[in-house]
Amino acid sequence: MKAANKHSKIIHAATKVFAKKGFFNARISDIAKEAKVADGTIYLYFNNKFDILISVFEEEIGALIEQVKKLLDSEDDPREMLAVFAKNHLSVMKKNKHLAEVIQIELRQSAKLIKDYRNNKFSEYVDIISTIIKLGQEQSIYRASIRPGIAKRAFFGALDEISRVWTVGISTEYSVEEATQQVLEIFLCGILEPDASLH
Repeated sequence: MKAANKHSKIIHAATKVFAKKGFFNARISDIAKEAKVADGTIYLYFNNKFDILISVFEEEIGALIEQVKKLLDSEDDPREMLAVFAKNHLSVMKKNKHLAEVIQIELRQSAKLIKDYRNNKFSEYVDIISTIIKLGQEQSIYRASIRPGIAKRAFFGALDEISRVWTVGISTEYSVEEATQQVLEIFLCGILEPDASLH
């Protein structure tokens, strides 16, 4: 139990340090200081700094996957399922600003490093969206012409960008509920008036 606690403590400390300093500027000693452990203790649990970053994604996003899958188990309407995914994601990001920042910045900056890592939890997480889109297409709720691979990126991109308003303190006027509703409205209905033409 003690080892598991220490491991978890290091992961949380690393998330905070990576959010503040960025992966490349962060040092093992910074993480150890934040976790209140000796530098050497870090190496009992992790091989190096990259191993810690991967663990942050694996564990924190792994927990997000479990959480959202549990919530989706009780839903069978693809529209409600997208709402559940959006609301859960935004709630977690608003609550855990450090994790939100690591996802937003490090996932892009460290993309080359992470690309070589096979068991990518982040891909698994975003794939939940494309699975919902496909389900909606099978039920003739979502248009068959929509490509799930593009839709999942567009939808997640919107959620990711919205969670920046909380991490960088742009604005706090949006509640999770309102932000979720707005994204769903834009995504599910589009922004054209019913009688407006695309051209």
